[in-house]
Amino acid sequence: MSRKELPEINAGSMADIAFLLLIFFLVTTTMNVDSGIIRKIPEKEKISSNILIKEKNILEVNINLKNELFVDGKIIPLSNLKQTAIDFIDNGAGLDRNKLPCNWCNGQKNPSSSDHPSKAFISIKADRNTNYETYIAVLDQINAAYTVLRNQLSVKLYQQNYISLLQDLKKSNNRDKKIQEKIKLIQEKYPLLLSDAEINN
Repeated sequence: MSRKELPEINAGSMADIAFLLLIFFLVTTTMNVDSGIIRKIPEKEKISSNILIKEKNILEVNINLKNELFVDGKIIPLSNLKQTAIDFIDNGAGLDRNKLPCNWCNGQKNPSSSDHPSKAFISIKADRNTNYETYIAVLDQINAAYTVLRNQLSVKLYQQNYISLLQDLKKSNNRDKKIQEKIKLIQEKYPLLLSDAEINN
């Protein structure tokens, strides 16, 4: 009795089909890309270790594990943080490093608050169990405080707010030197002095 031979399956084109399927899925699949925070990291500066910062020139914003804000010795709602930061930065109770007063500040000149916008540091300390959303919301409120102050000064000096100056500079592809000088002056008068590196356990 003769055995019947089974016909061979031609697998030569299987590799081509698999390759085409792979290309098809690569082309049609969408990838989720995590979006980050657009934040410019400042250049590293040489800071001498003997610089002392007065306690009144530091506004500590502590976020506890319940996502509550502890600022200036009391718990405040997130909605009050922007105004608290504005009052602290714009206080203008003292002199800058060159012994000059802040003649553009509109603050209450409270002697127990910051001396000058160039000396007003804001420190954010967060518990490791703090929600990421709360931390980002705190950063947003502080950045909004600086934007308000810079807008006010820009309108006072140039009859144009700071945001529109940035937009005009972007339209000129960062080539307009006059706008660059205006923006630089406003940023020097209200420098963003923010420390958010420290994390509490």
